[in-house]
Amino acid sequence: MPIEHLWAAPAAAIVLGYLLGSIPFGVILTRVFGAGDLRTIGSGNIGATNVLRTGRKELAAATLVLDGAKGAVAVLIAGALFPGHEVPAAAAAFLGHLYPVWLRFRGGKGVATLLGIALALYWPIGLVFAVVWLAMLAILRFSSVSGIAAAVSTPISAAIFGKLDLTVLFLALALLVVWKHRANLSRLFAGTEPRVGARRA
Repeated sequence: MPIEHLWAAPAAAIVLGYLLGSIPFGVILTRVFGAGDLRTIGSGNIGATNVLRTGRKELAAATLVLDGAKGAVAVLIAGALFPGHEVPAAAAAFLGHLYPVWLRFRGGKGVATLLGIALALYWPIGLVFAVVWLAMLAILRFSSVSGIAAAVSTPISAAIFGKLDLTVLFLALALLVVWKHRANLSRLFAGTEPRVGARRA
């Protein structure tokens, strides 16, 4: 087989993953349903937490589901069309969400998309993610802390479940989640990070 053909499947999986991951559902939903330009609201982030700041809980819920779904769909389609290349598709979908070309590479923080990826690659890892995310959110009510904790749980649970091939992927994605939350971490240390449901001054 010519060497260029060896690159065709992984390249196609990566392009597919990136294009799916880069769909900015939060921006699309808030514009279509008259909630304004999400990038000028609250933190300017395109994820579900910032959509919630518009006061439209149904749009926030839809953004959460769709951002997770695009990560899962990227993995599942890659598995069907390009078997064995689910991991590069997953990584590309995640990077697409964080750095979408349509929004000048200013995207979200990747928590919901990471959940979808985890569920599609190996659902027990996704289940651990969901439990950690919801538990931390219920206890502390900091979206940033719960998202970071859930992301960090993925490489740990992958290693515990013996999925060493996924451990490196999830470690890299978890580090990116932490990096994207660096402003939130600064506010946490300063005591100015808002809690979910709290009214802003």
